[in-house]
Amino acid sequence: MSLFDAISHSFSTVATGGFSTHSASLAFFDSLLIETIANVFMVLAALNFTAHFLAWRGRTLLLYLRDAEVVAFLAIIVGITLILTIVLWLSNYYPTLLVALRYAAFQTISMITTTGFTTTNFADWPGLLPLILIYICFIGGCAGSTAGGIKVIRLLLLLKQAHREVRQLIHPRAVIAIKIDGKVVKPAVINAVWGFFALYVFSTVTLTALMVATGLDALSAYSAVASCLNVTGPGLGVVTTSFAAVSDTGKWLSVFTMALGRLEIFTLLVVFTPSFWRR
Repeated sequence: MSLFDAISHSFSTVATGGFSTHSASLAFFDSLLIETIANVFMVLAALNFTAHFLAWRGRTLLLYLRDAEVVAFLAIIVGITLILTIVLWLSNYYPTLLVALRYAAFQTISMITTTGFTTTNFADWPGLLPLILIYICFIGGCAGSTAGGIKVIRLLLLLKQAHREVRQLIHPRAVIAIKIDGKVVKPAVINAVWGFFALYVFSTVTLTALMVATGLDALSAYSAVASCLNVTGPGLGVVTTSFAAVSDTGKWLSVFTMALGRLEIFTLLVVFTPSFWRR
């Protein structure tokens, strides 16, 4: 890279912004070393910055492994990468297993961190692989990071709450606490997470329907909303590379959706409530 490209991409990587100085994104450089460096810093940017501080202060990387959210985030990356690699290799989309791993790992990290860099046209990947990449951008990074999405900690709490409900059916009188890193999570926090998740799903469904009403096909509309709400960038269908084919109305909806996702829904929606404007 030139110095200008290096500075520009360092800003874009750590901010999980995904903008590149070239229309082909990082595919322009076709460099395994550049992609590996980007992978490392996309992951670091998508981790909770409090975890970075604690690891720095404690002078040990083991503190990362004591954080349930960080461990879950890394496990998701490894799991999705393995699935994509195996499917790409078995379908002979790439000549060797290592080449399949290279592209699978990069696109998995780029999408789940909601950065949006690309090194290949993943929309042409076989089977459900493109949809899997769109799905994981809903997960996003960790809380307290530069990434978008629902956030891993919320996903963990939702899964723990679901598990508790199943156990509660078996043992109706049991008092079962939800814990993260050995600490009990307050019921108010669980309720807030469920409220956020419900709004996220409702927003996705409603905005997808509105995008379809502007003339987009269902796949393009869904991926456009997923891309904007999770501040990722790439999509599927007519929004694979850009939103140039989207109508003016669709672009305004996309602007609103990006603001909604970046401000994590509640902050923006509260402005539209009558009580906000009362004195």
